Amino acid sequence: MPEHTAAADFAALLRELKDRSGLSYGVLAKRLHMSTSTLHRYCNGDAVPADYAPVERLARLCKAHPEELVELHRRWVLADAVRGRKGAAAAETPPEEAGSGTALGQEASGAAPPAEAPSAGAPPAAPADADTEVGTAPTRRRTRTAVLAGIAVAAVTAGVALAVGLPGGGSDGDGDGGRHRPVGAAGVTAEGTAPASSSPPSSAAASPSSPAKDTGPARTPAGSAPAGAPSGEGQKSGVPVTVRAEPYAWESPCSQRYLADKPASEMKPPPLEEGAAAWVAAHGAVSSGQQYLRLTVQGTGPETVVVDGLTVRVAGKRAPLAWNDYAMAYPGVGCGGGVQTRAFAVSLDSARPSLTPEPGNEDFPFKVSESDPEVYYLTASVSAYDVDWYLELKWSSGDRSGTLTVDDEGRPFRTSGNKGRPAYEFPIGGDGWVPEGTTKLE
Repeated sequence: MPEHTAAADFAALLRELKDRSGLSYGVLAKRLHMSTSTLHRYCNGDAVPADYAPVERLARLCKAHPEELVELHRRWVLADAVRGRKGAAAAETPPEEAGSGTALGQEASGAAPPAEAPSAGAPPAAPADADTEVGTAPTRRRTRTAVLAGIAVAAVTAGVALAVGLPGGGSDGDGDGGRHRPVGAAGVTAEGTAPASSSPPSSAAASPSSPAKDTGPARTPAGSAPAGAPSGEGQKSGVPVTVRAEPYAWESPCSQRYLADKPASEMKPPPLEEGAAAWVAAHGAVSSGQQYLRLTVQGTGPETVVVDGLTVRVAGKRAPLAWNDYAMAYPGVGCGGGVQTRAFAVSLDSARPSLTPEPGNEDFPFKVSESDPEVYYLTASVSAYDVDWYLELKWSSGDRSGTLTVDDEGRPFRTSGNKGRPAYEFPIGGDGWVPEGTTKLE
């Protein structure tokens, strides 16, 4: 889909919601904590938000229906994906860092690499006089810098190739130890399985959460061919579907809580939803009582991919954390929200946790393609344990099929019970956390 069409379709729905609300740009921008000019650019199609959270809050402020929320997210995914491909084509070198839980929403910089930057494939050749005394000191320093940069890029490239070639393996105690887990976190890179005829690697590295070895076939990135494959076979060997996981999405601020091993005096105020991942990382926090995940599943091409199901896998289970419990809602602030379409629930207290559709929702399978993504909302609840867990997404397309591991960028999701833990809230206009229930509303 052309970039202007995707962005225009997204902006058209935003404008429709804004106009229907009867609220001015200034009022909406103030409530969304953004500038009026930024909101104008979003609604005019001049810019696509780098993160979906403010878009969803705007839609809820404008009283969007559940079907409109799903359609708005679909259009944002398409507009953002087209923008991402344009930025990737402009840059000759990969980004220096992988993204966080909001990787798909980050804008590509599109900046041209420095003239001295080496290609990702190999370090640049050193000048003939690199090791001689000819030239000035600055010239030698630039040469040395270029060589070191080339070595660093080569090392990173080798590390990536090694990570792709070494699958993470293991079982969760459910008797399926032979199930293969692709390398990498869903939403960062979708990894595919090579054809069955591919030679297995000479050695395998075990996943930290799954100590058992995996001796299955090598994994290759989506859209690339395994070693020795004929030209043009890359697309057939790659995974035709990508998954983006947002482990710190909020169903509503009132329902979201986090456990942290810090006193209230050392805790920052509650964040907005788009800042939740950074807030959690800064405090070493863990989802408390329940965790709400938003999964965006999209095909990588025009072909239809069937999402056959999602399976919950438990990587570890312990006694619940004895930490303080912090509520994200400000007392007295109304909380919206409601059951989304494609909504599922799972109890992590169960011996064999499994997803069940929320009332009124359909169950798997679903179909996706590049122009028709799906969004799934998962509510994982727990009270008696501290649980490490991840998901396995089964897909099929024509004569191909496979399984993708969905986790928190290489780490399991983590959710802990909070029963009996000291609970705190942050009053409006206050300057710190107070014991929950002690705030008197005017």
